[in-house]
Amino acid sequence: MSFYIKANRIFNPVRKYSWLFTLLVGLVGLWYPRLGLLVIPVMVTLTTLALFKGRYWCGNVCSHGSLFDVILMPFSRNGQIPRLLRSRVVAWLFFAFFGWNIGSKVFRVAGLWGTMEFWDRLGFIFVSSYLMVMIVGGLLAVAISPRTWCNFCPMGTLQVLSYRLGKALQLNRATDEKITVVNQDMCHTCGKCSRVCPLQLSPYTAFSDTNQFEADVCIRCSTCVFHCPAGILSLNPQDEAIQLRARTSTKGYEHRVKITATVAGIRDLAPAVKEFTFHLDEPRIIQYTPGQFILVKIQAQPEMYRAYSISGYNKEKAELRIAVKQVPDGYGSGILFEDFHPGMEVELEGPMGHELVVDRQAEHVLLVAGGIGITPFLPIVEDLAANAPLVKTITLVYGVNQRTEFLYDQDLQRLQAKHNHFTCVKVAAFDNTWSGPKGFVTDVMNDMDLTNSTIYMCGPKPMTNAALGLLAHQGIQDTKIFLESA
Repeated sequence: MSFYIKANRIFNPVRKYSWLFTLLVGLVGLWYPRLGLLVIPVMVTLTTLALFKGRYWCGNVCSHGSLFDVILMPFSRNGQIPRLLRSRVVAWLFFAFFGWNIGSKVFRVAGLWGTMEFWDRLGFIFVSSYLMVMIVGGLLAVAISPRTWCNFCPMGTLQVLSYRLGKALQLNRATDEKITVVNQDMCHTCGKCSRVCPLQLSPYTAFSDTNQFEADVCIRCSTCVFHCPAGILSLNPQDEAIQLRARTSTKGYEHRVKITATVAGIRDLAPAVKEFTFHLDEPRIIQYTPGQFILVKIQAQPEMYRAYSISGYNKEKAELRIAVKQVPDGYGSGILFEDFHPGMEVELEGPMGHELVVDRQAEHVLLVAGGIGITPFLPIVEDLAANAPLVKTITLVYGVNQRTEFLYDQDLQRLQAKHNHFTCVKVAAFDNTWSGPKGFVTDVMNDMDLTNSTIYMCGPKPMTNAALGLLAHQGIQDTKIFLESA
């Protein structure tokens, strides 16, 4: 399984279609060489823009980058870019060679100044350059990774030079938008930003004191922002990043600690779903609130964790449980299913999160779970039933596709038998053998009076999106809705 992901990088029409400019210059320019003269204003523009925004052009406008991302990515092996090709020494040497090569050609053509041939010969210098990048960069894109060329692209290095000049002259403090994390304590250390990065950088391992990724070579493409599972990344100038950190609440993350644990047990819950029980060795006691999640370290190099909702915590036994669904080609779940075994020492971090920490002052609580999203609601129901006397009703709507996907049946039955104000409604979407309600969670919710309910949801995005649409139609205020994707 490849570490790197072929993730969507096309967020606007310019990125989607600018590759046509490469074909215009590199191919049509063979017959009409003056088309190469269009490259001159491009070089001036990207160099000027870099003074204020770094390599923004590379990630948002560049026609070669568009060609690699739009046309060639589907055919790319998408493997790891060799360290040699990512070396800054190689980039500077190639920049020097490119500058000498172009400069010497321009010098030779300069003797034709004042003639019609001069413009054709000058244009052809850039046509051949674009054609070379298209061929060499294209081959590297398919054989290695789409943006391999961008690691040592002379225009990229030119932008780095211009950007550093802009910093030295203090021209770009207000315009230099860098990858920004709202607060490092909220990072899941999942490595998704690294796995989707076109240049295979690792922002999550290198945030500065201002919570920004300071790499000069970052192309500001927003791919990591778009794909961050926690939704905590953005592009911001330094001053705005500092303000963002100051106004961001870290509620639910203040008790995050590193935990040394041992795998105490693994059991099957359903097809492709396993429950992992961890014995906490150090510390033995954590400050956990029902609805929070834990990070499980899945590998050391590069360091990487996966976030899982806690399905149970036994303070006396110093044990916590999580349920994991094996995702086809899933990087993290594959490691957990294949490599984790009882007695194995593991590293955890947490507990953390506040999205599903339920308000104990609410009178009517509706919990909506889809598939593996049932996990955080077991401890939530137990906690509300035992410690929230103001809660009058607790309703859990639990939806799956097939009845075999229902988890924790015995636990839910026990809770219903023990607490009269707890009701569990299970619904299956595509199972004719299921005798209970059929359809989706929204079908059940549509028949309920939710006016006075505080609603918490955990499940796949299609489920939560459909539920949000239903709640909006019913006029339920956003302040009464809390959700987390599963």
